[in-house]
Amino acid sequence: MIIFWILFFILFPALVIYLCQRFTPLNRLGSVVICYAVGILIGNIGVLPENIFDTQDMLMTLTIPIAIPLIFFSIDIKRWSRLAGKSLLSFAFALVGVVITVCAGYFLFRGLVGGEAWKVGGMLIGVYTGGTPNLAAIGTALQIDPTVYVAAHTSDVAVGAIWFLILITVLQRVLLKFLPAFQSAGGENQSQDEVNFDSYVGIFQRKVILPLLGAFGIAIGIFAVGAGLTFVVPKDYAMVVAILTVSTLGIAFSFVPAVRRIPMTFQFGQYLILIFCLAVSSMADIKELLTTAPAMIGFVAFVYFISVAIHVALSAIARIDADTVIITSVAALYSPPFVPMVASVLKNKEIVVSGVITGIIGWVVGTYLGIAIAYTLHMF
Repeated sequence: MIIFWILFFILFPALVIYLCQRFTPLNRLGSVVICYAVGILIGNIGVLPENIFDTQDMLMTLTIPIAIPLIFFSIDIKRWSRLAGKSLLSFAFALVGVVITVCAGYFLFRGLVGGEAWKVGGMLIGVYTGGTPNLAAIGTALQIDPTVYVAAHTSDVAVGAIWFLILITVLQRVLLKFLPAFQSAGGENQSQDEVNFDSYVGIFQRKVILPLLGAFGIAIGIFAVGAGLTFVVPKDYAMVVAILTVSTLGIAFSFVPAVRRIPMTFQFGQYLILIFCLAVSSMADIKELLTTAPAMIGFVAFVYFISVAIHVALSAIARIDADTVIITSVAALYSPPFVPMVASVLKNKEIVVSGVITGIIGWVVGTYLGIAIAYTLHMF
């Protein structure tokens, strides 16, 4: 029976990806949301065996430290130097807004969220600087309760869906009342810069799968280094050290051209994160989740809307255009895969590179920043 569930946790995300690519409504819902929903369902209807905990814990422990370096392998840090200053400044304003509101929200909501509010604060820093990879990495590093983790992420999905609808409908028109319009630089950034982060097409071709297995081997080696360090540091900080180690080594290997050019390392890492999402959500107690959710939604909504207001206010002072503000906000709040979609809505392909690269910067700094803020909040 345990073997069956191990295979289910590992293979079900592949079915989800296939169905999302085939059916547009499922694709709009998203593979992460589907994995969370199915995990919560199977975890609360009594189909899992009583001795499943060790299997769930093993999958959670293994997937994230291997996924993080795979995601970082494809980063081209040299491209950062070519990013326009106003895009970097706008993204910095987005980070400032998130940090300020998470810290303020912690003091406002910690009595309602509970004793792990400081961990939630760190995760929100991560998810609003780079998305789900940072959220999962920080949650794993801080060893947050699975139910609290799922409550935070589902609240993010709910609030994020509302804001995204506003973003793609009326936000540009509203911001143009306060911010200057985008000035074209001649359209030099064309569609080839648009990265399809969600496409798994061709992953089993020999020219893709063999190098990808090599990347997986490197990620396993990095994981081994991180795991080894957990035996020489205090137990309370073991997972933090492991996550920061695999993140740093993943970034270091991205400087090796042969590693950076391996195709679909991001997709492989994202697949492991889907396994994590399925496993962690299957450990969530639905009754406790419903109890935690209202306060968590309040915390998340506060961070979402106030951080955006701060971002816009600072950008207005610096006279940054509306499209750049929107795309860097999307990169921070939703992660790079959403950038081309929003650029298309704005009818502005020139901002795609700015959005993608600032989002990748968020992937890199988000884990470090989130863990640092979490421990800072824990001191108060």
